[in-house]
Amino acid sequence: MLKLARQPYFRWLDQPMPDATLEEAYRAKALFDAHRDDPHSATASRPTKRAAPGR
Repeated sequence: MLKLARQPYFRWLDQPMPDATLEEAYRAKALFDAHRDDPHSATASRPTKRAAPGR
């Protein structure tokens, strides 16, 4: 056991997350998803060529 105090964790857990923080997280995720799904993005995943069966 690490012998960490649990009280600060439970105090933090009981605090509600501000609406502004939650909205910022949703916007960041939407932006990340849009960038990831953009076929013209430099970081978009490219389909790889696979060898035909038997070759």
